[in-house]
Amino acid sequence: MHQLISRFKAHIELLRPPLAAMDLAMPAAAALLAVWTVEAALPPLLPFIIAAIAAYCAITSSYVYNDCCDIDVDKIGMPNRPLPSAQLSKKEAQLWSLFLFLVAAAVSLYLNPESFIVLAIATFFITIYSAWAKRNTPFSWVFVGLSFGLVPLGVWLAFEPAGILKAGAGLHPSSIILAAMIGITDWGFTNCDASRDVAGDKEKGIPTTPATYGIPATARMVTGFWVIGVILSIALGLSSNLGWLYMAVAAISGGWLLQQNLDFVRHPTAERGEKLFYQSANYRAVLFAAIIADTLLQAGLSIGARP
Repeated sequence: MHQLISRFKAHIELLRPPLAAMDLAMPAAAALLAVWTVEAALPPLLPFIIAAIAAYCAITSSYVYNDCCDIDVDKIGMPNRPLPSAQLSKKEAQLWSLFLFLVAAAVSLYLNPESFIVLAIATFFITIYSAWAKRNTPFSWVFVGLSFGLVPLGVWLAFEPAGILKAGAGLHPSSIILAAMIGITDWGFTNCDASRDVAGDKEKGIPTTPATYGIPATARMVTGFWVIGVILSIALGLSSNLGWLYMAVAAISGGWLLQQNLDFVRHPTAERGEKLFYQSANYRAVLFAAIIADTLLQAGLSIGARP
């Protein structure tokens, strides 16, 4: 029984529990924002729930697969992770990753084939990153941003089709802004993550940007990506008619995050990069929560104003 519980915990650890708030809030926010922006309504409850769960499965599937590709590096930098510590075998982790992907694929096909196509493209990009790009180019993070930027777009299409494979009104500008915001900020997010793994990457000859060009240059680049991301977060609020609650949270939390980025520039260390990695995840979770709260608030006020 103890061994069974330990193996269950190891499977859960592969999903990156510290990032769960961000990874669940993002699809929930994208679904609510899509329907509210296009229809001034809320999505039906069951599709909303399964879409959020499916997107979470898609995101965490990529985490698990990445761990399968990075066992040798994690033995140096994170030896207590489930795979380098042999709590699970590589084959078990690969099957776990496949299961998570199949859940996401089944739900996306059910909701809208366009969403499935986006999932397939996103999976293609993240697979290139984990299996090849990370060990062959210092710009592997490009593939990560492309992949994760497609996640909220896929969720958006699940509720508001583009009209290509399923009848719909077409892509709203807010869906593109949301995808760009997530994709570009993920370039910063990923390079913070890489900054904490510099020792292992250098030892294994993995040419990440921090390992190749140094953490100071990486910190400046990361800050540039987050500046663009904060600007896009304001543009998202304006394009989708989000209210004062979201705009206030976007401005205050965005300003706070940029201060943290500037601190990373002043103190470009692996430890500060790791801290900013988790601060960025928390910022995203707060921003997505603000989208959810603002949308529900507006919907409640709209219902209350009806005769």
